[in-house]
Amino acid sequence: MIQGEQRLLFHCALCEKSFSFQRMLNRHMKCHSEVKRHRCEHCGKGFNDTFDLKRHVRTHTGVRPYKCHLCEKAFTQRCSLESHLKKIHGVQQNYAYKERRTKLYVCEDCGFTADSQESQLHHLQDQHPTSPLLNRTSKKLAVVLQNSVTTLLQAGPII
Repeated sequence: MIQGEQRLLFHCALCEKSFSFQRMLNRHMKCHSEVKRHRCEHCGKGFNDTFDLKRHVRTHTGVRPYKCHLCEKAFTQRCSLESHLKKIHGVQQNYAYKERRTKLYVCEDCGFTADSQESQLHHLQDQHPTSPLLNRTSKKLAVVLQNSVTTLLQAGPII
């Protein structure tokens, strides 16, 4: 195997695609399903995955949250920005094994980006008080905070 090349050990029985990980094949298999659980409110196209729906909706809204710091380009997906940085500017993103990239919280209404869920919530409250995203973000943040409190209580007192 050449350095940087991945072994494609998991093959789709329905098409020609191959994948390096079972989880990627499992995700791919959903595309062959007739049942589409998530619909685009703009055009009605169906998706099996909320991530794919979110990515698609950005083609309608024009939201491009991933901005190049070296030029004026902006992208709908982080991987597109990273590809641009490598191909156009020669900047290679190097991440250690299982290292997480900084998460961006994106306002799908206007494209505003925040580095924390709390900041995103404040933005939504100030700028989009009637947005359905506000309710979903509030609920997600409440779960995160509850989990943090539970973890602290289970750890016991700090002496």
